[in-house]
Amino acid sequence: MPGAGKSTVGIILAKMTGLAFTDTDLAIQLREGETLQETLERQGHLRLRQIEEEVLLEIDLAHAVISTGGSVVYSPAIMQRLKQAGPVVYLQADLDTLSQRVAAAPMRGIASDSKQSFADIYRERTPLYERYADLTVDATAGSADSVASAIVDDLRQYSQ
Repeated sequence: MPGAGKSTVGIILAKMTGLAFTDTDLAIQLREGETLQETLERQGHLRLRQIEEEVLLEIDLAHAVISTGGSVVYSPAIMQRLKQAGPVVYLQADLDTLSQRVAAAPMRGIASDSKQSFADIYRERTPLYERYADLTVDATAGSADSVASAIVDDLRQYSQ
């Protein structure tokens, strides 16, 4: 979900593991030459999801931590590709925490129907995140550094 800390934790995780880091939101912005919010306003949420899928089907996933947009779970093709590349980590957080974090940065370009509330999006996406996750980590358990450390610990156990 937006506000879970994917980009922040992803950068730290990449540094801790010596892997490359790719933020697909930034890749979309570079490709489109505008912010996610501008793409969303100009082309709509379904087109933003399509662009996200195109970007994720094109980028190199090898030896990298990939921070995706929260709507990737709507694409079975993306999720299959991500799961083939390595374990998928779900940064789980409660609705109240996510709402507070998103309120601090309101123009985020969330790829959803404008008629949906943030709570609606949370309720819709959570079962998808849970379905696709190989590992689930509490994204509210301390600092971004401690969340990244928990992921490293979980990855060690996962690979055994």
